[in-house]
Amino acid sequence: MKALIFAAGLGERMRPLTDRTPKPLLEVGGKPLIAWHLEKLAAMGVREVVINTSWLAGQFPQALGDGAHWGLRLHYSYEGPSPLETGGGMHHALTLLRDESVPDAPFIAVNGDIWTDHDFTALPDEPDGDAHLVLVDNPSQHPDGDFALGADGRLAVDGEPRLTFAGIGLYRPSLLDDWKQVVGAAGGSDQQPPRFKLAPLLRAAMSRGRVSGEHHRGRWTDVGTPHRLAELDERLRAGR
Repeated sequence: MKALIFAAGLGERMRPLTDRTPKPLLEVGGKPLIAWHLEKLAAMGVREVVINTSWLAGQFPQALGDGAHWGLRLHYSYEGPSPLETGGGMHHALTLLRDESVPDAPFIAVNGDIWTDHDFTALPDEPDGDAHLVLVDNPSQHPDGDFALGADGRLAVDGEPRLTFAGIGLYRPSLLDDWKQVVGAAGGSDQQPPRFKLAPLLRAAMSRGRVSGEHHRGRWTDVGTPHRLAELDERLRAGR
């Protein structure tokens, strides 16, 4: 199985820390945020990881090299000076993520600006549908959540209880097959390369019952502000 780490964001809410350093390369607990993900992916047997880049893109190969340190092979998917959003970024990296022998083999995708104790090995081998998402309790900065997790393990746009998408998911390439029809002319979908969000595709797949989910009740942090970064760093260094 291959994996994608979203690392192309501008990190605007993290300035001035991200003026010179991309957010996934900011350190917590003595190592870059993205390194925590690389360790988890290597431990579960992933051998090829695609990292999408834009802002300060040249710093990623300088810091991470070819991935040999983790027993991985890293590929860098450069999106240009402006990030392509989650959907556009995944679409742009798809040629690197596809398995030539099994074209619709699933891959893992993880946001590069989160930290979690979620055990990636607990993810299913394949999604029962187009995608499988990890959800967490709603944090204070996102009290309304994103999706509803049903008793049958299916996700829906509406319903209760609503939980927050953790930025960890298992996807089939076919989720992107009808992206033009789903996204339409919104945003930069008509640009080359196209720029669009992944959420509309997930909502469309949910309406067809094609997205499952799980509730992670452990530790998770969306490192969206310097304050949350400092709090996380303090906890990790204290071994909490």
